[in-house]
Amino acid sequence: MDSFTLNLRAAAIDLNCQIDTPQLKSDIWLQCKRSLLSQKASGGSLPSQPGALKQTTSLVEFDNLPRPALGLAESPRGNLLYPDSTELQRTECSEMLQPQHDFVSLLPARKQQTPNVAPFHHHYTPTSSSSSPCPCSFLPQPSSFLPLLRLHGNGLLRILLTLLTALCILPCQAHAVLFRVGVVGPWGCDRLFAKALPNVAAQLAVNHINRDPSLSYATTFGYAVLQEPCETSRALEAFVGFHTKASGYIGPVNPGYCDAASMLSKGWNKAIFPWACVGYELDDVRSHPTFARSMARPTAVLHSVMTYFRWAHIGIISSSDDVWVDTATKVADSLRSHGMNVRFVSFMENTPHGIRRTLAKVRKMKEIRAVILCMHSVLIGGLAQKLLLETAYDMQLIDGSFVFVPYDTLLYSLPYINATYPAVKNNSKLLRAYDAMLTITIDSPQLSFYDAYREAMERGEVARTLKPQQVSPLFGTIYNSILFMAHAVHRVRQSGVWMSGGNLAQHIRNLDFQGFSHRIKTSSSGAVQLDYLILDTDGSTLNLMPTYKINMEINMVRFLGRDIHFPQGYGPRRDAACWFTPGVLCSGGVDLLLTFSMLFGSIAACVFAVALLYCIKRRVNQIRMVRGPNKILLTLQDVTFINPSLSNKKLSLDDSRTSGGRSTSERSLNTPASSQSPATYENSNVVIFEGDWAWLKRLPDGRFRRINPKTSDLFELMKDMRHENVNPFLGFFHDCGVFAIVTEFCSRGSLEDLLLNDDVKLDWMFKSSLLLDLIKGMKYLHHRGVCHTRLKSRNCVVDGRFVLKVTDYGYNEVLESQRFPFVESRPEVAVDGSRDPESQSSGTPRDSPRRRLQLCYHNAGGQILEKLRKPPPLCRPVVSPDYAPMECIQLMKQCWTEQPDKRPTFEDIFDQFKNINKGKKTNIIDSMLRMLEQYSSNLEELIRERTEELEIEKQKTEKLLTQMLPPSVAEALMVGAVVEPEYFDNVSLYFSDIVGFTTISANSEPIEVVDLLNDLYTLFDAIIGNHDVYKVETIGDAYMVASGVPVPNGNRHAAEIANMSLDILSAVGTFKMRHMPDVPVRIRIGLHTGPCVTGVVGLTMPRYCLFGDTVTTASRMESSGMPYRIHVHQSTVKVLQELNLGYKLQLRGRTEVKGKGTEETYWLIGRDGFTKPLPVPPELKSGQMAHGLQMAEIAQCRSFDAAKMSLAENRDMKQVFHKAVKKISHVRVVTQLYVPEDDHNVMLTHH
Repeated sequence: MDSFTLNLRAAAIDLNCQIDTPQLKSDIWLQCKRSLLSQKASGGSLPSQPGALKQTTSLVEFDNLPRPALGLAESPRGNLLYPDSTELQRTECSEMLQPQHDFVSLLPARKQQTPNVAPFHHHYTPTSSSSSPCPCSFLPQPSSFLPLLRLHGNGLLRILLTLLTALCILPCQAHAVLFRVGVVGPWGCDRLFAKALPNVAAQLAVNHINRDPSLSYATTFGYAVLQEPCETSRALEAFVGFHTKASGYIGPVNPGYCDAASMLSKGWNKAIFPWACVGYELDDVRSHPTFARSMARPTAVLHSVMTYFRWAHIGIISSSDDVWVDTATKVADSLRSHGMNVRFVSFMENTPHGIRRTLAKVRKMKEIRAVILCMHSVLIGGLAQKLLLETAYDMQLIDGSFVFVPYDTLLYSLPYINATYPAVKNNSKLLRAYDAMLTITIDSPQLSFYDAYREAMERGEVARTLKPQQVSPLFGTIYNSILFMAHAVHRVRQSGVWMSGGNLAQHIRNLDFQGFSHRIKTSSSGAVQLDYLILDTDGSTLNLMPTYKINMEINMVRFLGRDIHFPQGYGPRRDAACWFTPGVLCSGGVDLLLTFSMLFGSIAACVFAVALLYCIKRRVNQIRMVRGPNKILLTLQDVTFINPSLSNKKLSLDDSRTSGGRSTSERSLNTPASSQSPATYENSNVVIFEGDWAWLKRLPDGRFRRINPKTSDLFELMKDMRHENVNPFLGFFHDCGVFAIVTEFCSRGSLEDLLLNDDVKLDWMFKSSLLLDLIKGMKYLHHRGVCHTRLKSRNCVVDGRFVLKVTDYGYNEVLESQRFPFVESRPEVAVDGSRDPESQSSGTPRDSPRRRLQLCYHNAGGQILEKLRKPPPLCRPVVSPDYAPMECIQLMKQCWTEQPDKRPTFEDIFDQFKNINKGKKTNIIDSMLRMLEQYSSNLEELIRERTEELEIEKQKTEKLLTQMLPPSVAEALMVGAVVEPEYFDNVSLYFSDIVGFTTISANSEPIEVVDLLNDLYTLFDAIIGNHDVYKVETIGDAYMVASGVPVPNGNRHAAEIANMSLDILSAVGTFKMRHMPDVPVRIRIGLHTGPCVTGVVGLTMPRYCLFGDTVTTASRMESSGMPYRIHVHQSTVKVLQELNLGYKLQLRGRTEVKGKGTEETYWLIGRDGFTKPLPVPPELKSGQMAHGLQMAEIAQCRSFDAAKMSLAENRDMKQVFHKAVKKISHVRVVTQLYVPEDDHNVMLTHH
């Protein structure tokens, strides 16, 4: 045996003794082993320990030392705890081998206690950007080696550990990421939740993750079992305290505060992966971005099963524990959101009496098809479910009319193959009652939970203190959820995004991994896709057999070949299909008698309430009519009669007639006795009411019975009317046998008094104003549903401001409500009593008062009635056009039509009257104010117009100035500042002229030359607007443009000038002169780049000019160029090449430049991406100059044009020759004139 093996064995035994316990934690043991092996790999040896060199044969025996088993508790600092949570004394070795995660666990074999989880300081330790794994990531933190160095004071081990410490400090210090998973649940609330062994499940999952390099890459996982209070009211408060205790959360188990927990996690930006939350609103990514389900939503599975069996009427029973009460409530809400008819949700007391009362409620509901039990399953020891099933059996409810469905089995994979359950093994009653139970659980086809747990025990990963049947299958759900979060963390690490809760929730798509006992898959949307089984018994044994399989990936229920065994041979009845058809309303399960009874009761209650409110309102109205500031019924205590002698002409003759049987002396108000007599209700109609004068419109003599509801409603309606052209109703006077309508007193009297007063001369403006007031008043009355029926000049009063107001509205209605006889009616009704009085049209303005009075005074009453009874001719007044415009007279005649339905409404009358007045305001006060304001408004309008004109001219001047000069120069000149010359280091200039412009001008009229230059330069100006250039000037046919001035643009000036030159050359290729369209317009272009000075020269017609040798050189480049060519100087070529924009340059060679000698110049022939066509430069013959246009070209085109014009004007040969010779006489030399012998064609050819 070599010395290294002996030293390794001795060190291992020594470490084992230092811990002072025969068991070690698995990951600590592995880290010890790796630490020792690393020393072997480095070529060193372990120091000898006296007394430790036992009989060791090989290094393999290292693995035979006592290995740790799970089920032990450990403090947050890594110290091992005994089952009673007592902490052992900390040792140097345990300090050295402290893991990178903290563990807290519960021992299931002992009495459950709520562990105190110590807070930790870091959730995410920053990692390095390196993608390679840390070579010593399996080792503890370097600081933990120091105690061991003190333990072994000398020897090779100290040297090796020092080297390992240095190696771990440098490359690996930033690699370790601690991710602690918080397992939230009511683990200490009852023994069945504790049977899930959350600490053991979490520790097993964390060990598996940390040992898997594909999951723990650059991340170390830890866990913390977090106790959820048993009361829901305190659960949220406790969850707030978990903020600093975990990096992500598995749970909570209580769905009552899932929404709040998800919102808190959102605020903390930590992921929360629950398995028991059922609310569909939690799947909204916008509201809950850090929320993700670690398994399928249980209510979605229930809905699939109920839909398959068509069981729509559901009941829910829960135990009295808060966690199950909230579960039942949330399940009911979720099923109702799916359209299920949840008939009741009952919270059962865990006593025989409470269970019987709950089951009695189920018995009353005959339509119940399934009852969901929110409580612990009896198969894992649920006492409440056991009592409920036994009581249901005793009450003979196990008859197949409905089924029980346990809810908690949806949350885990329940073993069913060769599985025994001690809770129901020896209970025959419970066995027969369980035949009415349909158990839905997660499918685990390859390995059941018990088998998976047994294998973990055999591997030594969990303690052997408990049998698999004593562990709740919820153990596997906790394990799977932690593994689910680990895969999400791994996905986030791979993607390179920030480790946040939102990113974890978004990186759960398309997962596929092996869970504790079954595989877990997710879809592309992140939904967990698990298969579920419906398990059933045969009624005699507890052998759970699969009958149906639920595939949540495609939401389908598949029959497995074995029917469900129901107690009586048949199952619950199927409900109508409408319950499961979207958008269809079902009436099934509705008690029609109860519904009709409730409907009838509601209607009766509404009718009674309406009647009561009506009576109360009537009583309140009656009180308001005689009391308060708005009372309507008036007596002598409310009004004071005054002597009306001061305004005797304002009293209506009609009102004096209504006094009936009074004497003539009483009716006459013009006698001195009446003026001097005291005012009483017998001789006066004018009163003082609330400090203002009011008018009493007396009703005919007769007894006023009482204020009935119809009269009261009428008074309320009249009281509410408010319009400037309607005389307001103030109240109804009834006292001393006098009944009268009280209205506002108008000092000008009635319209009849005003028209009969010869002292008052009214022009058309006043008349039209009064007419418009009348139309507006009647229009308002008709909008309020009031028909006047007594419209005449006596019922139109005028106040002191010459505003006409309609009065006596509602008078006939008051008489009708009290059954008084009518004293007036319309002519068509008086002639034909069968006509309906209400058939009168809205608009019935009467005739002129003067004309009607003449008819009344000069014709006896019988004669008038006779004329009305036996037309024609119709008894209508004759109105002269001098009294009113003809349009107004025509409108008046339309209102006299015999058929009321053909008369215009007041809406039509208002519109026509506005047209008659041409839209002008006819109100008297408005007219006077308009005349006074006209002068001031005209003056203001004149000032405004002048100001606008001045502003327009100013804008035109500024625009013209900015077109002639740069904006900066123009602004300086406008403010009177001196424009200083400005030096520019580097600018690009463009020069061009027209080839042969002198020849073209010699053969054109001056106006034609102007048109040519205007058309060409307009084309150029449109092109330069698309580039960052400045047009300097045009002199004759020369066109000068610069870029880089007056605003510098870096090196882009050369590119802008080059692009503009290519666009101009392309446009010139298709340009045509108006007067010589066949003569091509060829231009030469020259470009040069260099420094220059700019400035404004002169005071008269100032110009912005450029000075310097650059201007001269650019002009020389143009003059030495060729037609249809862009001649570029070498300085410009250099800048274009630096820009590297793909300009195509062709070397011309050395060219003689005037004043510069010979220099190399270039042709610019295009640019990458430039697709516009360029004209083809003409080929110059030997001796032909490039600076002019050949006369032959103009002559040929002129001759051809002359021939065409001659043929178009006349076919006569003589005239054709005469005009052709006249046209070509402008050409200096004509070589040959050829006339073919053709009667219809003449061809002139110029050689």
